[in-house]
Amino acid sequence: MKQNWIKKGLIFEPKGQQPWSKSHAQVPFAYKLNDDKVRIFFATRDIDSCSCVTFIDVEADDPSKILYQHDAPVLSKGKKGYFDDAGTMPSWFVKHEGKLYLYYTAWNKSQTASYVLSIGLAVSEDEGLSFRKMFEGPIMDRGKYDPIWVGQPCVLKEGNVWKMWYLSCQRITYIDGHPEPFYNVKYAVSNNGVDWERTEDVCIDFNENTDAIGRPCVWKENGVYKMLHSNRLAQDYRNVKDAGYRICYSESDDGVKWDEKKDDFFFPKSDSGWDSMMNEYCTVYHHNNKTYMLYNGNGFGASGFGYAVLEH
Repeated sequence: MKQNWIKKGLIFEPKGQQPWSKSHAQVPFAYKLNDDKVRIFFATRDIDSCSCVTFIDVEADDPSKILYQHDAPVLSKGKKGYFDDAGTMPSWFVKHEGKLYLYYTAWNKSQTASYVLSIGLAVSEDEGLSFRKMFEGPIMDRGKYDPIWVGQPCVLKEGNVWKMWYLSCQRITYIDGHPEPFYNVKYAVSNNGVDWERTEDVCIDFNENTDAIGRPCVWKENGVYKMLHSNRLAQDYRNVKDAGYRICYSESDDGVKWDEKKDDFFFPKSDSGWDSMMNEYCTVYHHNNKTYMLYNGNGFGASGFGYAVLEH
């Protein structure tokens, strides 16, 4: 069935007034605090372009109305030499046994690949006002099926089974002298949310039309798995509109094999403004028979994040 998403505009953009938040409001995630309020976690960058996690609170039925802006990071980069010493970015949040689990993308710098990512886990007992890292190392790193890096997980808990869709970098190609990553979406399962079993299953692969698939956002509706993801080309995606990130949509019966629904989903870039060159890194929440999408625009979140609404 064809989806009709209505763009509503920009919610938040960074002002650069804090030393830990000089630019970017990246990879927003909507966590419903109650029926009236949504806490939007996002990554922001310091002067060295290292990211940390913070949040704003907004009205659930109108997220353009900001109720509160937090004035400090809730999760910061790690110590020198650690897996997250170049930054932390929120990816997914799961409420479990009264605690809020944060699956985050950890950054290391790399001379040959620009950066290397892995997945960390933090926990909050105060609804996200503060987090503590559960381990000094990552819960998932590159391995035999993921040769370069892994990152940006989406995690759903169904009964006693935890399911993860994550990005896996499969190769680095130098284009115009710069190392460009090619990555796809893969799948893993767990019985505790910490220890993950990976397979060789590729959910969505790069191909001749797409060189990288960014940030999977999965939910289940009427027995069908639904995923929003961000696709781009490898060359000129930073500054050419047609090559830059665009939001796409796929469906699956089992969560492993996915079909992109190109005829049912169309989310164009705007003619001008904050999301005219890119749209990407989205999450959704459901409220009063509507589905709300939060997403980034130009510059991988440098222009902030906004929202769109799907009316059922």
